[in-house]
Amino acid sequence: MDTLEKLTAEKLLSIRAIKLQPSNPFTWASGWKSPIYCDNRKLISYPRIRTFIKTELSRLILENFQEVDAIAGVATGAIAPGALVADALGLPFVYIRSTPKDHGLENLIEGELKPGSKVVVVEDLVSTGKSSLKAVEAVRRDGSEVIGMVANFTYDFPVATENFKQADVKLITLTNYDAILAEALRTEYIAESDLETLQEWRKAPADWK
Repeated sequence: MDTLEKLTAEKLLSIRAIKLQPSNPFTWASGWKSPIYCDNRKLISYPRIRTFIKTELSRLILENFQEVDAIAGVATGAIAPGALVADALGLPFVYIRSTPKDHGLENLIEGELKPGSKVVVVEDLVSTGKSSLKAVEAVRRDGSEVIGMVANFTYDFPVATENFKQADVKLITLTNYDAILAEALRTEYIAESDLETLQEWRKAPADWK
């Protein structure tokens, strides 16, 4: 039986929401060189995959965070999936900006979040966890409780694991880096000879050349 990690990896790779280019690396916004690039925004253009992601994220929340009162999506990549999940669960939805608006009410959280709400944060992907956990802090400062986070994909960086531990946030994802590599190898998206490069990158992505 296919696992959730494998099924999700297959779907993300099928529409090139995750691209692997060991011989022609990408440059991330952080300046890191990387053999992988993830663009989960593509998911909203594919109804069947969009529905799969919505259904499985909703299921993870119902199984792990039954006391949830509201869903919060992290701007911008998780606004659409977060809203879809909130709709499926019949829950209030807000989204969290990376920085406050520079005009009007200068909101950081868009929508109405009742103080004391138990919130599950929805992310599209997790790298170091810093931006994801900034969203968590915004919810906490607003007077609500973050009971967990769900995401489509994680690179499984050790620094992210430590950051989430320090922030006391439980993270559950649909798929992960190892599952992506296994599926990419199975479908011959990458060759066996690419694996060493891809695995070495994850050990020290900030220093990889």
